[in-house]
Amino acid sequence: MSIWRVPNYDVLEKCTEDILSLIKPVEGDRNKRIYAIQELADTIYSAGALRGASVKPFGSFVSQLYAKSGDLDVSVELFNALNLPISKRKKQDTLREVRRALQKRGIARHMEFIPNARVPVLQYVSNQYGISCDISISNYPGRIKSKIFYWINTLDDRFGDMVLLTCEPAILPPLKEIYEGNIMEDISGRAYYNEKHLDEVCSINIERFRRQNMGQRNQSSLSHLLASFFHKFFRIDALSDKVISTYTGRLERIQDNPRWMDKSYSLFVEDPFEKPDNAARAVGSFEFQDIVNAFSNASNKFVSDAHALTDRNGLLSLLCTPDVGSKLGGRASASRYTNTLAYNTQRQKTVHHQNQNNQQVYAAGRQTGGQYQNTQRSKENTSYRHSNWRAATTWHEPVCGRFYNGEWQ
Repeated sequence: MSIWRVPNYDVLEKCTEDILSLIKPVEGDRNKRIYAIQELADTIYSAGALRGASVKPFGSFVSQLYAKSGDLDVSVELFNALNLPISKRKKQDTLREVRRALQKRGIARHMEFIPNARVPVLQYVSNQYGISCDISISNYPGRIKSKIFYWINTLDDRFGDMVLLTCEPAILPPLKEIYEGNIMEDISGRAYYNEKHLDEVCSINIERFRRQNMGQRNQSSLSHLLASFFHKFFRIDALSDKVISTYTGRLERIQDNPRWMDKSYSLFVEDPFEKPDNAARAVGSFEFQDIVNAFSNASNKFVSDAHALTDRNGLLSLLCTPDVGSKLGGRASASRYTNTLAYNTQRQKTVHHQNQNNQQVYAAGRQTGGQYQNTQRSKENTSYRHSNWRAATTWHEPVCGRFYNGEWQ
């Protein structure tokens, strides 16, 4: 049955709205992150070995795609007047200095240092603000990616909830229409010049896309976009010889590009910023089968099972974690597909973050049930964050810093 013939998405629409009302951030959540950034900045400034460094947030916070439970990505920018490449060893040593500074001030817990990841990272939870922070060093590529996602986010108000790259009419263009080229290669070594050039190119192309689509804007509801997403990929197991190219906005054949044939993957989603890297390379055969089952189950419910679309408890079980579902009146029990949608996606995100600095998959879109849930920390951490947040009474205003045009200034 075509998704266009499904008679009623009212219950699904209400479920997604209710879920988003719980997990989307409010001003207080934004302020906590700003305070956590300032807390880290104060720590950096107090450490003699780190003087001259600055603190720059990036990731979902900067692109304004974060959730209440989301991590905060921060880059400690080393003074580098000549703009020379910084070695991995230097980044590892600097993170050790940051760790010592945090330990000395006693403001962090659950610290975990991952020095051998593709991008070395230090993870911790702020004692006062309950924010999970991921610290990397001079992560200019991560900052640029975040800025581009911020620009994309300005194209459509629904982007933060759900993205479907190839629906008709299109909500968003493929990345090549925003920036034609390999962004990471183009910005390498000439940061200031290329960032300014990137601003100009992306702004012009985004405005052109708006003009071209004026009068034919996609009017689909969020629930219909969600159902369309699962229906589009319900046979994802048949894509073993395909690449989901977020750059071109199409499924491409692996054999058509020699660079894609170097390794064998269970799932290949081309990184839109660093072609031909696979943003889904952390997905193994076991995890891939979970993803296949989840898409098949969700598609069947949304497309051909009219009763499922009126079963609020079943939809909550499918789309969100038991904790969120229970707050919305759902039963505490969860099916295996709840775990697949709400947990497995984030498990892969965590592994991928450690290897590739939390890259976001542009084509797959934002799965309402799973993408917002942060399972990187344990339940103990979650309980701690909640109790610690209630206990925190000392606040201070950031001494400097604001967001403008996707950039922390």
